[in-house]
Amino acid sequence: MTGTRPRLVLIGPPGAGKSTVGRLLAEHWGVTFRDTDSDVEATEGRSIPDIFVDDGEDYFRGVERAAVAHALTEHDGVLALGGGAVLDPDTQADLATHTVVFLSVGLADAAGRVGLTTSRPLLLGSPRRQWQQLMDARRGTYERLATSVVPTDRLSPEQVRDAVLEAVSA
Repeated sequence: MTGTRPRLVLIGPPGAGKSTVGRLLAEHWGVTFRDTDSDVEATEGRSIPDIFVDDGEDYFRGVERAAVAHALTEHDGVLALGGGAVLDPDTQADLATHTVVFLSVGLADAAGRVGLTTSRPLLLGSPRRQWQQLMDARRGTYERLATSVVPTDRLSPEQVRDAVLEAVSA
């Protein structure tokens, strides 16, 4: 499938609903869903927390960058990027030509959705504080890269899917 491109790329922090809403959008459009975090785990044969512990964040980001680059040129459905994938300058440049939706979420809703547990390597210590610091640091990048921003707080996955469909058809 080389030379294809995603119909839509979803970005946002942990708990925004990228995977859940991405699957609903893919189903709606009759296309496939792909998550670069899953691609990384499949390539490495281990979980993202294990990659962080064994090899560190820099190694993980390199593997993640390769997964994103491949997915952006090989996948024609809905693509969800890991929360930190947008930090890579090459990924930022690549996203400039894609339809990108930032699923925005506040701390309370994110915590309720993912529990903000220590199974997320960048949230070790105080998960809620760490999540807020990550979001504060990344929000501007998410907003700059997005062709649309869809707030997800207090919405069901189906309501978010509908909001995304409205945003990308406008």
